[in-house]
Amino acid sequence: MPIIKPISDLRNKTNELSELVHGGREPVFITKNGEGDMVLMSLAQYGELQRKLELYGKLAMAETQVAAGDRGRPLGQVLKTLRKRIREAQ
Repeated sequence: MPIIKPISDLRNKTNELSELVHGGREPVFITKNGEGDMVLMSLAQYGELQRKLELYGKLAMAETQVAAGDRGRPLGQVLKTLRKRIREAQ
């Protein structure tokens, strides 16, 4: 269930709003004159959202490449590359 608060809470109940966005996994929707105006979320939630958007972008690019006939690389080659990167990172 979404959390909806009036814009006056930004001024009057800032600490409460901060606890809401950090304590839950959902953003807090702010209304102004009864209409949606803003969304508040923690930096952790924002970072997670950015990572998801980046992943979705990569998946969309991969789907476009497959549709264009790109067959990609063999699994063995991908695993070999990943193992090499892991060893180099250690």
